[in-house]
Amino acid sequence: MKHLTPSQLDKLKHILLEMKEDLENHFKEDGGPGLDESLRMSTGDLSTADNHPADEGTETFERSRDLAVDENLQQQLDQVNEALQRMETGEYGIDVTTGEPIPYERLEALPYTTYSVENSPQQQVPDTRPIEEEVMTLPPTGAGEHRQQNAGRFDDASAWKTVESYGNSDSPAMSAKRNVDSYEDMASDTTPDED
Repeated sequence: MKHLTPSQLDKLKHILLEMKEDLENHFKEDGGPGLDESLRMSTGDLSTADNHPADEGTETFERSRDLAVDENLQQQLDQVNEALQRMETGEYGIDVTTGEPIPYERLEALPYTTYSVENSPQQQVPDTRPIEEEVMTLPPTGAGEHRQQNAGRFDDASAWKTVESYGNSDSPAMSAKRNVDSYEDMASDTTPDED
């Protein structure tokens, strides 16, 4: 700690104490929104039978997210407490792997660190993909050329002409047109273009 001036140490201690207070307040105020209770009790429902499975999934996701955030904040609180202890014992600001001083700028950015930038454990995101992707195939885009000439597009103007050929609930007896004897006579005056 000899590489840090008393004013630098005071500033870092003040930052650590503020962090500690904020983290402790989080746990006091939050108290875990029913995290000590069962999922059913924390939602206030008497039964989960009338809930939609999607609602249950949302509740489960929210609860697991809250648990993960609390776990991360607890680890940070532990690191802050350890940093304050190291200040008391005179070990603060020393890299645990090399015994070299950690630069003040690094401590100012991350006051509870025990590593210099060069010796910090690598926190890599794995670049491996799920094994399922090896056997997955792309969705079919067409089983032949021009399978769907107007795929995804529909002309609303000719919608009735398209579906009229399948029939409707009218009968020739109830037709609005006079002198209609058969279902074919009920068809519109214009018919869909045939290729």
